[in-house]
Amino acid sequence: MPPTPSLQLDRFVPYRLSVLANLVSSAISGAYAERYSLSIPEWRVIAALGEQPGMSAADVAARTAMDKVAVSRAVAALLRARRIVRTQSRRDRRRSVLRLSRTGAALYARVVPQVLEYEAALLGVLGRDERRALDRLLEKLTRRAGELTPCIIARLAPNAR
Repeated sequence: MPPTPSLQLDRFVPYRLSVLANLVSSAISGAYAERYSLSIPEWRVIAALGEQPGMSAADVAARTAMDKVAVSRAVAALLRARRIVRTQSRRDRRRSVLRLSRTGAALYARVVPQVLEYEAALLGVLGRDERRALDRLLEKLTRRAGELTPCIIARLAPNAR
């Protein structure tokens, strides 16, 4: 039996990306969590709807790559807090769509400058060419991860369906 390959977490790209994402999310959430009583999933819903109003909860889940259950909980909390509103779609009466309420839009307008300031500070360590390269690499890796996901699921859990 061949020896099991060794995994060095500090060199394993999925782990490193996860650590970076967690550090960034935690830092940014500080801009809105305590001050505005928003969780990370709630902010992501607000950010998605601020950019593209009129999405369904499923659309938000797809757009943010969040679990549907997390989106559902965030939507429910935001509806209770009257930060978003839900209406029927004009095109398809069976479909409901979400939009920021006046309160949610005001919150979005207050938080966006703070998170953009954090992003600028984070990326400030990179030069212009490095930022462009990072952007290209993130797009390329995101696309590839989407392509590989069905293959990986099939290989790791062949009997799962």
